[in-house]
Amino acid sequence: MEISKRKKTYPVSTDLKVYLSEYGRYLESVPKIYSDLHRFNEAIQYESPDGSETNWQTVMYKPDEMAELRPQLTRIYADLKMGGNSQKAKHLDVERIDFGVFGNSRPFRIRIINRYNDNFDHYYVKVADASRIYGLELEHILSPTRINYLINGGTLIEEHIAGLPGNVFLRDLLQKEDLHAVRVAKEFVKFNERCFVRLLGDMRSVNYVVDMTPDFEEVQYRVRPIDFDQQSYEGRRKIYLAQFFADNYPIVEMVMNLLNQETIEQYQKEERTLISRRYQTAERRVGSLLNIMSKEQLSTPEKTKQLNRELADHYKTKIFQNADTMGKIVRTHIEYLLGIK
Repeated sequence: MEISKRKKTYPVSTDLKVYLSEYGRYLESVPKIYSDLHRFNEAIQYESPDGSETNWQTVMYKPDEMAELRPQLTRIYADLKMGGNSQKAKHLDVERIDFGVFGNSRPFRIRIINRYNDNFDHYYVKVADASRIYGLELEHILSPTRINYLINGGTLIEEHIAGLPGNVFLRDLLQKEDLHAVRVAKEFVKFNERCFVRLLGDMRSVNYVVDMTPDFEEVQYRVRPIDFDQQSYEGRRKIYLAQFFADNYPIVEMVMNLLNQETIEQYQKEERTLISRRYQTAERRVGSLLNIMSKEQLSTPEKTKQLNRELADHYKTKIFQNADTMGKIVRTHIEYLLGIK
């Protein structure tokens, strides 16, 4: 399926900024550092631990540039992880900076290391695109897992979401004998439903991770999106269903082989019920977010009309006829699928 390789970056509106400030996402203390990180003077291809090539480059800076960046980057980590307590971050350092030469966000990946024990963590610096921020916030409110991010000006900071990349999971683990295939199939159905309810698109296998947690009898699987660039942007309905991406076919085939239609519908209903409960628990917050989102243009008029038309045709309903922005479409879709008045 065709995805926009370079979509427009949508600015953070005044109303969205007020909302983000209310919920502790917009912090003036966060250094506006995204553009400064582009001042690297050398870059080499980053290889994964197994030696394979990636879409990342490890970048280097002149000593005076790095001396300026280092305290800002450790300060960001303190803001993200410790509520801004920089006194507890004096032993932290920047071990590596990688630049992602892909997608719309063109992120920087920052590796922070603890000098006492060599433990490390990562976070990402991206352009503060409004549609991506709406995607992050909807994920935080409506998904089973919370997500940590901060914004100031044109700089967006995202925590690293741990898990095995979806493409690696499909390549290396899907055929293993000790894999609990039914649980994996169930989780993919529920993940597919979570993304579709709130219209998060482009869930190719490189855009999600699989988190595996040993339980007292079996392993539990959780699929989590890591790319929120395509939150309600494209016009095709199938873009918002992970099942239609070719690289997800192996797991879709597993679902079709292991789960009958009645069971699939059961899992879809389970997930919608859980999303509905999260919606009701955070009703004021999600209502405020969707009110702001509904007033903004977050896609082209052509794509907005196309998605409106395709959803109306799919459900055979006229409820989308007044939804003239992507935000209104998202709100209408959520309320329709969850049965919210």
